[in-house]
Amino acid sequence: MAQVEAVTERIIAAAPDDVFDALADYKGTRPKVLPAHFSEYEVREGGDGEGTLVHWKLQATSKRVRDCLLEVSEPTDGELVEKDRNSSMATTWTVTPAGEGRAKVVVSSVWNGAGGIGGFFEKTFAPKGLGRIYDELLTKLATEVEK
Repeated sequence: MAQVEAVTERIIAAAPDDVFDALADYKGTRPKVLPAHFSEYEVREGGDGEGTLVHWKLQATSKRVRDCLLEVSEPTDGELVEKDRNSSMATTWTVTPAGEGRAKVVVSSVWNGAGGIGGFFEKTFAPKGLGRIYDELLTKLATEVEK
């Protein structure tokens, strides 16, 4: 099994603390900014950063749907980690200052991919597809916090 990683980033014209708080708000902001690729969204515990347990289905492709149950932690300042109980996937959201009133958001998902030829295609195409999904999410997030 090869490790697969998808990374996307964006500069958002809002204070880093405001951007981080919006990302960590699983009850309010997060459902507003999720693209159509996400369904069956449900906060099962918590709802604000550390200690949150959230469920969703991610339709990565027309044939690939991931049933995700994510435990949320905040290991360091400005970092939000979502670990999927149903797979090896972990997604890290990092928010850092990017100049006056601006934040850089980097989202990185890592998981153990399939072996063989399927793994080759997964490692080649999955990061691009997931990158497009996260780019759409970050665009919606920017619209939400740049008000």
